[in-house]
This record gives sequence, C-alpha cells and structure tokens, in this order.
Amino acid sequence: MDFARQLKAAINIVDVVGEEVRLKRVGSSQRYMGLCPFHTEKTPSFSVHSGMQIFICFGCGAKGDVFEFVKEMHHVTFPEAVKILADRYGFEMPKRAPHGDRESRLREAVYRMNEIALAHFRGLLTGPHGAEARRYLLERGVSAPTAEQFGLGLAERGGAALTQILQKEGFAEYFEESGLVMKRQDGSGFFDRFRGRIIFPIHNEQGKIAGFAGRALAKGDEPKYLNSPETAVYKKSLLLYNLNRAREAARKEGRFLLVEGYMDVIGLCSVGITDVVASCGTALTHGQVKLMKRFADQVIVNFDPDAAGARGAAKSIEVLLDENARVRILELDEDLDPDEYVRKHGAERYRELASHAPNYYFWLADQARKRFDSRTAEGRGQALQFLLPAIQRIPDKIERAGVAGDLAAYLGVDRGMILEQFKKAALDQRERKTAFREEPVPAVEKLLLRALLLYPGLREELAPQLEREDVLLEFRLRPVFETLLALFRAQPDFEYAELDARLEDSGRSLLSRVLFADEMEETGDMDQARLDALSCLRTLEARTREGKVSSLQRMAKEAIDRGNTNEAMRLMEELDALKRQHRRVRTGR
Repeated sequence: MDFARQLKAAINIVDVVGEEVRLKRVGSSQRYMGLCPFHTEKTPSFSVHSGMQIFICFGCGAKGDVFEFVKEMHHVTFPEAVKILADRYGFEMPKRAPHGDRESRLREAVYRMNEIALAHFRGLLTGPHGAEARRYLLERGVSAPTAEQFGLGLAERGGAALTQILQKEGFAEYFEESGLVMKRQDGSGFFDRFRGRIIFPIHNEQGKIAGFAGRALAKGDEPKYLNSPETAVYKKSLLLYNLNRAREAARKEGRFLLVEGYMDVIGLCSVGITDVVASCGTALTHGQVKLMKRFADQVIVNFDPDAAGARGAAKSIEVLLDENARVRILELDEDLDPDEYVRKHGAERYRELASHAPNYYFWLADQARKRFDSRTAEGRGQALQFLLPAIQRIPDKIERAGVAGDLAAYLGVDRGMILEQFKKAALDQRERKTAFREEPVPAVEKLLLRALLLYPGLREELAPQLEREDVLLEFRLRPVFETLLALFRAQPDFEYAELDARLEDSGRSLLSRVLFADEMEETGDMDQARLDALSCLRTLEARTREGKVSSLQRMAKEAIDRGNTNEAMRLMEELDALKRQHRRVRTGR
C-alpha cells in the first residue's frame, strides 16, 4: 500500500471536511450534510459519507475523496494535499525524488523565497536602517511586539539587496515567477519589486507566506500600497489578510469583522479584537466570502467613513448577499477609521458598537435617502427600486416580510407596494420545470451495492454469487454492478473512486444517488450487512427462478396453441425440472 492510501485509511474525511464545513449527521446513518463550500446555496446539497470516505455535492457536482477535497479547498496539487494532511495528522512524509513536477517545484521555491524575503525585511526594520519606519509604526499605534507578531518589515530604498540574497540561495530560475523580483527594461538584470516601503506579509490559510504588501514611506510615492502580483501561491481573490489568525475566533464568535486595510486589522488585533480580516488590496470577491463562510455566516462590514469607504461597503454588501452571508454594517462616529477609533476610545466601546451593528438594509436605506428625495412620490419610488434587489436576497420569507414593513415605514412608502413588488419579482423569476420521474432503484440492489462498496471483506463471498445465472439481467443498476464485478476480478481491493472513474455519466449519477439516499439507514455493522446482502441474494435468485418458470409456462402454452406438441412436452419437462430444483432449494434437500 502506498503512502497516500495509508494516510487516507488512517484519517476520517468527516473530521477533515468538518474543519471547513459545518456538518450535520443524517439520522443514524454514516452520512453528513452541509452547505457546499464550492458554490453558493441556501439549502444543503453537500454530503459526506464516513463509510465510503467520500464527499459529493448534488448541486455543483463536486466529489471525491479527502485528497480531492483538500485540493479543491486550498487550490493545491495532489502531492501538496497529501503533505497538508500528513503534517496536520502527524505522519512523516516518505523521502521522494528531488525532481517533482515543475508546478510543485515552483510553489515550493516561491514559498521558500518568501520566507527568505521576510527574514530580510524583518532584519531591516529592527536594524539601524529601520528607525524611520519604526517611528511611523509607533505613531500609528503599532508597538514592537505587535510588529513582530504580524511579521512587519522594511524594504530599503536601494534596488537589489533582496535579489542578490535570492541569487546566492540559488533561486535565479524563479525570479520572474516569484513576485519579489522584476526584470530591468533594458534586460541588464533584475531588481527588487518592493523598495522604500513598510512590508506586510500576507499568509494563506495554513499560515504560509503567500505574498506581500508594501506601504510607501515617502510622500509622493505611488501607489500608496503595492501588492505582490499573482504568482503560483498568491491568488489575491482567494486570500484574506489575517484569516490564518482570525478563523478560530470567528468560528467561536460566529462572525467576522471585515475592514478595509492592513493597519485596521493590526490595530483591532492589538487590543484583543481578533476576528477581523481585510481583502488584499482588491474589492471583495466571491472566493473571499466563501472562505469566510466556512467559519462564520455573519459578517460585520466596518469600512472607512469616507465616500470611497461607502462605495466599497456597497460593493462588498452585494457580494456578501450573493453568497447568502448575514450582513451588518458598523459605522463609527467622528469619521475615524477602525484602528484610530480603538486607539481613541478603546476596545470595549468598539465591541459594544459591533454587537449592536444594524442589519445592512437600514444602512442601504440611509444611502437611498441620501441619493433620492424621499419628500416626493417619485423619489420614494426610486428609493424602493434601489432597495428591492437587496431585500429580495433575504432567503427567509418571514424575515423578508418584516424587513419590508420596517423599510416601508422608514421611507414613508405603503407596505403593500413593497409586497406587490415582491410578488411580481417572484413571478418573473419562477422557473417552470417539468418534473422527471425516474424509475426507482429497488432496495435489494441498494443494499447489495452498499455492502460491496462499504465492506471490501464481503466481496469475495458476494461477488461470485452475483455472477451466477441471470441475477443481473433485470437490475436497475446493472451497468454499475457489471463494472464493479469486472473491477473486482482485476483488483479485489478497489476503492470507490476507481469504480466511479470507469462508469458512464448516467452510471456515476445513479451510484451517487444510491450511496447518499436518505431513506436507507446504515448500521455500520459488517455482520449485519452480510446477512442483509445474503437475504437480498436469496430474494433475487428466487425472483430469477420464478421469472424462468413464468417464461417456460408462457412458451409451453404458445407451443400448444401452435399445435407443436413435441416442443410443448419438452418445455413442460424443463418446467418440472426447474420446479423440483426450486423445491430442493426452498426445503434445503
């Protein structure tokens, strides 16, 4: 057995998925349900099967084993997924050849280059050349311990110090792909991307340094903030600043605080408010919201109080609502940014404001009143149209009706007008689908299939019996069983993924639905599964014999009707022999 199989056998996919998705067990079965982390949904269609050690989403089609889950969640290769799980569960990775695939080597190289770069930046900040940068940080309320906690550093104004270090370490091959080094326009060499800036390392969810952001120190240096470009390990639309530190606090609190800047995050964390994240120099993306929703459904948006902050908040709300997050808006008085506010008023006052932050629709209503003249019927109508799309995203009907009433009173609009708009929108968006009734799969087939897949130790006994006579001829799952039996003959210890890979699309769909059917309770007991499977086989064999009896009776009658006496006699003798065999099986003699 190779290392990956040993590792997969030693860990439980439910534990791994449960760290990312809130799962609920389905009855007493081995199945768990939750909201899919790979697409937006309001009702759970994502299932995990502890017996089969697989996951599947019936909404977006994502499925696979524990390695596939880690690959999709963290956007890594298979070898990296194996290493993530091995490290997490304390397994020592086997030694491997030094030359892996180019993509894996590149990712490892960039991570290592980032570690070297951070050590270089930290040394500059804490050394003699970092006095000015340290003064700036102290003025912003960032103490030396806080700077160390967040790994803050300094990039000197010169041009190639880091480039030379990386070259000496043997990373010249990866210069242009690292995001740390840039090529001179005249082609004469390379120079450092970050120069004369405070450096903020940006970590991925596992705590590895994925990239950097640099804030200009000198006036007039543009842009004010410079981020790493996209690299093999830095995908800014899939990263959130401070998520690696905030995730556990957010899971405990049931919420995230979303702020605009790195300094806001650091300022709040420095006073003990740790469930805070920021997007990495870009507008909030759907991928970033999905990251947050794996740990908490509620997001409190606390952007800067200026016009740009209001625009950013409005865009973020739209993305958050698209992903079915519960959104509240925190506005601070005195036109203070979050880090300024906690330095002036303290953490407790900020926490109090955050705990009473209003739902997003009241903030939107305020925005609508600023944009439209609520004193006129036309202005109120425009405000209503501005608010409707956001309100319609509220999934709960009762909550939506309550919000409609509150906003009607707030805007001075008749409540019936809002409800009428809801009805019209619902009619416009209603999908008229023709129900397709698929032939159900008999319970005996489901029980047999699950026994063969869940308990490899039963295959040696059950598989040969399925190949006898014509048991499979009338099976609803015949293509699945035929493929399974062929795979068993070649590889008795096959896994679900190997069976799934050999099936046509229709067979895959049937297999998934049977394994995750809610009406089938599973005991997890192999002895009971064996007894159930043998009972199913006896039922199927009896059904096959009865079918042959009926067929022979029909054929004999047709021979008599045709006047073919000899053929009728032959068929009757065959029928008698079959009935005697049937009696012997039934009586055990």
